[in-house]
Amino acid sequence: MRLLDRYLLRELMTPLSFCLGGFFLFWISFDLFSELDDFQERGVGLARIAWYYLLESPSFLRLVLPMGLLLAMLYTLTRHARHNEITAIRAAGISLGRLCLPYLAVGVGCSLTLFALNERWAPEWSARAQQIRSASPEPGDSASSSPIARQLGFENTRDGRRWMIERYDVEHEVMYRPQVHWYGADGRQRSVYAEQGVYTNGTWLFLNAREYLDAGLDDRLLQPTRLTNVLDMTMLNETPAQIRSEVWISKRLSRLSDTKEADVPLSVILNYLRLHPQPDRRISPWIHTMLHARLASPWTCLVVVLIAIPFAGATGRQNLFVGVASSIGICFAFFVLEQFSIALGAGGHLPPWLAAWLPNLAFSSLALGLILRIR
Repeated sequence: MRLLDRYLLRELMTPLSFCLGGFFLFWISFDLFSELDDFQERGVGLARIAWYYLLESPSFLRLVLPMGLLLAMLYTLTRHARHNEITAIRAAGISLGRLCLPYLAVGVGCSLTLFALNERWAPEWSARAQQIRSASPEPGDSASSSPIARQLGFENTRDGRRWMIERYDVEHEVMYRPQVHWYGADGRQRSVYAEQGVYTNGTWLFLNAREYLDAGLDDRLLQPTRLTNVLDMTMLNETPAQIRSEVWISKRLSRLSDTKEADVPLSVILNYLRLHPQPDRRISPWIHTMLHARLASPWTCLVVVLIAIPFAGATGRQNLFVGVASSIGICFAFFVLEQFSIALGAGGHLPPWLAAWLPNLAFSSLALGLILRIR
């Protein structure tokens, strides 16, 4: 790595660390001030409060990382311009494109980090944090129970099977009183009722199961054909991950106007679409908009780097507060456009891909236009 690259990165990382650290301190202080009474009522100790905020930190970081990166970029470039460092670097024969390579690398790295936070750590850690907040027992107590989905019903439109599950233990992948109905290759209806279902070695095992078959009569009565303690349901290819996606999505069907796409991981959306290649028209715009939004959201970090690059072309003694004020205005405009376009996409007024990618495309085009004007 060239000496210039190390210098530019060092000058960027210092304010970025201060920005993210300041955001974290402000968030913890504000949230703790408003929720301290609730923690005390539930008997949550100091150690569990600290663990709660540690588990919530990935969810908070994915929100403030683009804002912190933009603020740090604008502050750093404004400071360089104020001391005529950018002018000196370009006078030495280094092009603007070469000068910005370290910043673009940081933008790509932050985008990949944001994608990992969105898909891997934030959803799982946030769910564990909510369990700490809602339960007073200490970690390891038997009172801390797994999430249970009740009266879960869905249809696998891909394979033509209907499921009804009285209770489903999401964490341990155990279902209680499951029912499965489908039509065989001969056109006759088949049904299986069981006391319990467990997923073992890639196969659902139904315990105390009863199997019924359409007798082919005009009244379409189902006749019992088998009663067994253990029934190996190898024909069922619905995985626990796909059933978990049904649980996740069904909780949000009653509030489709919620545009917080980060609440629905990409893996959940893809598993849901595997079971429903053609979703219901009522939720199709929402689910496809959320799918594209999950892909577009992490690249906000790269977009903010492109937005900040035109500040590298500024000359003269720039006020340091210009970068701060500009970052606030840009973040506000980006957030408004993002929420507005996602709402239009979820409501079916814009194509899902356009609704999700519109903020990135609009601000990237504006940034590239400004970059081309730099001489």
